[in-house]
Parts: sequence; structure tokens; C-alpha cells
Amino acid sequence: MRYLIAAHTDVGIKKKTNQDSYMIKEAQTKMGRIFFGVLCDGMGGLSNGELASATVIRAMEQWFETDFSQLLVHTTDAEEVLEKVKNDWHVIANELNVQLARYVEGTGNRMGTTIVTLLLIKNQYFIMNVGDSRAYALSNQVYQLTKDQSLVQQQIDLGLVRPEDAERHPQRNVLLQCIGASEEVLPDFYRGTVFPGSLFLLCSDGFRHEISEQELYMQLQPSILTTEEMMKERLVYLTELVKSRMEMDNISAVAMKAVQEG
Repeated sequence: MRYLIAAHTDVGIKKKTNQDSYMIKEAQTKMGRIFFGVLCDGMGGLSNGELASATVIRAMEQWFETDFSQLLVHTTDAEEVLEKVKNDWHVIANELNVQLARYVEGTGNRMGTTIVTLLLIKNQYFIMNVGDSRAYALSNQVYQLTKDQSLVQQQIDLGLVRPEDAERHPQRNVLLQCIGASEEVLPDFYRGTVFPGSLFLLCSDGFRHEISEQELYMQLQPSILTTEEMMKERLVYLTELVKSRMEMDNISAVAMKAVQEG
């Protein structure tokens, strides 16, 4: 399996700095070609949100290039690899949570960031999520792979808010968890099969608030996206669309399409 990859980020129409950060890594290993994507949406006064998201990205990049590389030297068993990855990511998320909290300790400021990760290994995807950035899969329709760790999602689960009202809810940006401002970080993990022709999307909440899943599918329908240039153009188009609809947040997205080799 190989992947077409595209990404785009935009400061948006209101904020002075872009507090989103993302990273894409790939490596040829004994388990075949592996792809790793991370997207973070930072929050905090002044430059704190930007620092928070960048700090988490750097930590995940270091993990991929050191710990993960060493892991693949010692084993090629997919179950063993993914169990170790899950443990590593949980530990990293909580260590970063403490690190960011200490950075602003005594200042009265707060800083934090969401994180959504995507590891594509063999024919499997593995995802970690903290906060309300999302992972989607698109094939014959749009599948939301992650569940927001947000107050509105909690109210939806309790039957207090209708799903169709969530994007307009006045508390839609209130998170139950984020790295840097939680007592303890409890990530959600997701795993599934990668099918040739499917497209994975990581995005910040600014990217998705002002567009419907139907619009998302119309622009990112995998069957019509045959090059990375086309994928990039569609991400830019959707970004400009949400800006025209007065989205106030930073806007970021990473797309990876699985292509069968041979």
C-alpha cells in the first residue's frame, strides 16, 4: 500500500497567529512503508497555544524517529507493535500534559492543545485522540472515526443536545480534556482496517465547523482524487469556503489516500 498525501493550514480571518500544528512522517521498514500523521489545535493567551501545539508535535516526531524506530528493529509482530505504540502514546500525552502545565505555573495563564494521531501500518490504522480535533475516513461515504472529548458531545451522549444542533451550540468549543490543562489525560484509541482507495482526514475544528459531511464528501471523494495536487487543491478550496462563511478559528487539515500498489 502506498499513500497520496496533502496538507494545508491557514491562520483564518480573525486570529493573528496560527496555533494549529501538524506533522507527516513516513518510513520504509521491515513491516513495509509506514505513515504517521499528527495534528494539534493549540489554545492559550498570547503565543501559548502556538507553543503548546508545536511542543506536542516535536515530542511525537522524536518518538517516531527514536523509540518507534527501535521498536521495529526488535519486532515485526503487528499486535505487539500496536500495543507498545498505545502505551507509548498514553505516556507521552500525560508527560506533555505535566510539562505544559508547569510551563505556565504561577503565571495565571493557561495553555493546552488537542491532538489527533494517525499511524498507517500494513493494512491497519491506529488513532489516538484528545480533545475535539477529528479523524475521518472517506470511501463510499464519510465516516467519523473519533468522538470529540467535548461538553457538547457529552450532552449529545446524554440526550440533552441533538447532533444536528452541535455545530451551532454556544458551548461547542468547551473541551473535557486537552493536553496541558487536564488533571490527567485519558486518550481515546481507535483501530481498524485500511482499504485500498479510502482517504483519511485529520482536521482541526476550524476546518469542519462551517461545512457539512456532504460537502466534505463532494470535495474529498477518494475516487476522483488521483494526485496529491488535486488533494491539496480540495483542502485549500474547503479552507477558503469556511473562511467565506466567517469561521473565526485557525483551519488545518491533513489528507492521506491509500493506493494499491502493483
